[in-house]
Amino acid sequence: MKNEVSEKYIDSLILSLSLEEKIGMVHGNTLFSTKAVERLGIPSLHFSDGPMGVRLEFADNYWHSANNHDDYASYLPCNSAIASTWNPKAAGHMGNVLGEEARGRGKDVILAPGINIKRSPLCGRNFEYMSEDPRVIEKMVVPMVQEIQKNDVAACVKHFAANSQETERLWVDTIVDERTLHEIYYPGFRAAIKEGGLYSIMGAYNRLNGEHCCTSKALLDGVLRKQWGYDGVIVSDWGGVHDTTLAAEAALDVEMDVGADFDEYYLANSYKEKIISGELSEEGLNEKVRNILRMMYRLKMIGPQKESRKAGRFNTKEHQNATLDVARESVILLKNEEHLLPLNPGFRGRIAVIGANAATIHANGGGSAEMHALYEITPLMGIRMLLGGNAQVRYAPGYYVPKKQRAEISWQATSTMSEEELQATENGGHEAAGQKHLQKQYYEEAVALAKDSDIVIYVGGLNHGYDVEGLDRADMKLPYEQDKLIEALLREKPDTIVVMYAGSPVEMSWLPDAKSLVWSYYAGMEGGKALADVLFGIVNPSGRLSETFLKNLSGCPAVQGVNFGRKDKVEYTEGVMVGYRYYDTHEIPVNFCFGYGLSYTEYVYSNLSVEQDGTDVRVRCLVTNTGAVAGMETVQLYVAPKEKGKLIRPCHELKDFAKIHLEAGETREVVLTLQKKDFSCYDAERKDFVLMSGNYELQIGAASRDIRLKETIQITG
Repeated sequence: MKNEVSEKYIDSLILSLSLEEKIGMVHGNTLFSTKAVERLGIPSLHFSDGPMGVRLEFADNYWHSANNHDDYASYLPCNSAIASTWNPKAAGHMGNVLGEEARGRGKDVILAPGINIKRSPLCGRNFEYMSEDPRVIEKMVVPMVQEIQKNDVAACVKHFAANSQETERLWVDTIVDERTLHEIYYPGFRAAIKEGGLYSIMGAYNRLNGEHCCTSKALLDGVLRKQWGYDGVIVSDWGGVHDTTLAAEAALDVEMDVGADFDEYYLANSYKEKIISGELSEEGLNEKVRNILRMMYRLKMIGPQKESRKAGRFNTKEHQNATLDVARESVILLKNEEHLLPLNPGFRGRIAVIGANAATIHANGGGSAEMHALYEITPLMGIRMLLGGNAQVRYAPGYYVPKKQRAEISWQATSTMSEEELQATENGGHEAAGQKHLQKQYYEEAVALAKDSDIVIYVGGLNHGYDVEGLDRADMKLPYEQDKLIEALLREKPDTIVVMYAGSPVEMSWLPDAKSLVWSYYAGMEGGKALADVLFGIVNPSGRLSETFLKNLSGCPAVQGVNFGRKDKVEYTEGVMVGYRYYDTHEIPVNFCFGYGLSYTEYVYSNLSVEQDGTDVRVRCLVTNTGAVAGMETVQLYVAPKEKGKLIRPCHELKDFAKIHLEAGETREVVLTLQKKDFSCYDAERKDFVLMSGNYELQIGAASRDIRLKETIQITG
């Protein structure tokens, strides 16, 4: 909320600023900062990318490392990994680490977290995002934003809005109806603002219903400013502005870009000239500056509290421990026939660790998620660290990953170029010579190693050649002939432990033959240790899928009718039927459903009771750990309408969840709550949510297709 004292202070500063000084505050003056007004004590705003940790320092005016030796930082689990914990406290812990490290590196705005809906498994940036479900995003983004901002750093939630593909991302027009926007694509952003107190938000590259998001009056002025009362800073994505007048007249506050011609930005000289000529109002500029100064005041960059601004810290032991804890919670056990897992940590025989991802460093890739990690423990290293010298751990890559030739021009410098311009500048490419020979050699060596081993652990999946900004995947298939290798390993060693390390789901033709399957998203610098701890039972896995794992693309509504990946216009014809909403309603066969994940123990649900006061509903149940080891269970509450209405509605929707810790044999009560909004749909004619009266089945379960308890209630209004 606005503070009367701070607003008067801000108004006095604006009166003292010249036109040129104000112009310098609303556009980039380096690639990651704005211009200061030193005579008035107004500092530059310093931004940093930060989906997985504070990014390395760049030179001021070109996309190359500043070659610092002190910009190494903590490499954090990606947002998909954080969401797979289903634990808002874990999200808060990572927010605190990210905020403290950003402040410790002298940053004012950290460009994170990413919360776009995972509409299709092919989106190259899905690993940066949390879920296909808005309620998961709402509950995870709020504590993350709050904890980042406790450190006197602004979170900058991105990308607003409906940014669900990388193909032609600067120009593609996403056509989305009002109901779908308000029920699916807006809730996470709204929660970040209304509940999280968000200080800054980033516009998306794409167009939405005809308007570029970064200069859309409907989106920025209508939704953010008027409907949600947002008074924070709106910053463009780097290169997301294409017109001076549109940018000036919309509620955008800061224009950033990938080019170094800073005075030629749309909100630079061109903006100043249009104000001088009278074509544009200076009051519009004043409003942008007012929003920037308000954020600076909140961050203690200006004003009477300036001396008390937090200093931050980075690369601390506390940060490393917090990262390990969250990484452990993010690992998902998807299959465990014959109780192959956990393995014995005291094993003294021969273990084959096969697969390039077992020894791959991921921190240095992915686009703007790349960073200088202080360190990164790979799965192979994690296993060797855990077992010590008594077990014989041997490694074979199993498949060949071509190395990209180093391009002379940074990918970020070319990230806003057209395909024609890119073709003219590209000089990179994959190695071709000897690739087939190496692939055959690696395959044969891996199979031979498996034959000569007592235990085989395969660690494959994707890498940041596929999970990457600026590029969508062509399909869900595993690259580098991994399917062939996995099938061979399973024939040779049917008890092979299969681990997928990736940022998006993949096809699994070999799944029926695999007895075990463990999934890890990019889990940060402690990811390899966390994975080893789960494989060998030091930690009981508690991760759950925050997205559906399809068998193949044929079941995905986003790609049916070529509604994903088009370069001109993409229509979101599935409406609100995104993810499990569609798959569960239409009973589409999937590999693993939304919310799914196994444990090394068993949980029994009982004693469902419902307390209702109009549209306020409290749902209680007991959960008992009937196994021999302690663990954590995520209890999920879905709401299922029993009658058909005028609006198409999913068979059920997640509305609340809670993660609890249970010792072996322990029983705990879980209380979940529902409110009016949980029985409402957005009415485009009324421009508001409307209560949908009727009968609803309340479903308590361990996953969207694992419902344990049910009870029907009636909602009227």
